[in-house]
Amino acid sequence: MKIKVLKKSGNELKIEIEGGTHGLCNLLQKRLLEDKTVDFAGYDVPHPLVSNPIIYVRMNGNAKPEDALIRAVEKVRAANNTFSEELTHVLKA
Repeated sequence: MKIKVLKKSGNELKIEIEGGTHGLCNLLQKRLLEDKTVDFAGYDVPHPLVSNPIIYVRMNGNAKPEDALIRAVEKVRAANNTFSEELTHVLKA
């Protein structure tokens, strides 16, 4: 999976995720929107045959969008770890 920065300014970030999916982007968007410093977060898949979604983040004030995206990824990672641990526990029972 490759990530390409398409636009980066003070309070905006637009990235393309080569090989990304709706599932990943939807999850990141949801976590981004939970962040009070995020003004807008969304994604688009410009062409249905080429899975290179574009994620856009705009921040309130002087907050950095890359920081919000990293926090969102960390929340997703923590949720995945919790799910994995619980699933392992349930399946071993």
